[in-house]
Amino acid sequence: MNKRTVVVTGGASGIGRATAEAFVAAGDRVFVADIAGRGAADEIGADGAEYVEVDISDPASVDAAVDAVIGRAGPINVLVNNAGIVGGGGPLTVLDVNVFDRCVQVNFRGTFLMTRAVGAHMVAAGTRGAIVNISSIGARQPTPGLGHYEATKAAVDALTRSAALELAPHGIRVNGVAPGPVLTPMTAGFASDTAARQAWEARIPLGSIASVADVVPSVVFLASADARHITGAILQVDGGQLLV
Repeated sequence: MNKRTVVVTGGASGIGRATAEAFVAAGDRVFVADIAGRGAADEIGADGAEYVEVDISDPASVDAAVDAVIGRAGPINVLVNNAGIVGGGGPLTVLDVNVFDRCVQVNFRGTFLMTRAVGAHMVAAGTRGAIVNISSIGARQPTPGLGHYEATKAAVDALTRSAALELAPHGIRVNGVAPGPVLTPMTAGFASDTAARQAWEARIPLGSIASVADVVPSVVFLASADARHITGAILQVDGGQLLV
């Protein structure tokens, strides 16, 4: 397989970091696109991972980051829109508007801005690339107190399908991976609460919360030639939680 140029947003930790590591292991040139992730890129491997600073909620920052990647590595072949936050929680009737706005800016606006910039670049370069968006089963299964976050993920799913339709004539595939809860730094507080963790695992037919290693192979697959006839799909990786 030829070495591809892969951009992973939020690649400094959690699912993003594990995804970056998997693409490096596959022989790809990976850019950890994060607001602060130079150390993570260095740790992943000097020969396969590089850092590019980006605030995905800022159009100018996104355009500068994409231009920087192209200038250093040439055409982008794969974009993984992984960066995301919860930012807080609570019932919608009392949710802090700032929490809502920040969640929308990062999760939805950020995914849109990166898709717009990299998608336009792929079209102009004639690259038959792949975009993989990290969503959540929360887009389809609500949890009280997370309505703001889940709404952004539902928006990401809709954006995934629209982008898949619009970019298909250019040979660019756009898909999503929708995990249930995953053990990452973002969920560390919840996971350390034994009662809360057991209650959530009781909702999962396979009996356990996912690790990042359970999620990453689906991302790598959807970006690969093995998925060449798949676009507009949202692949759930949830241990069967949506079944109950």
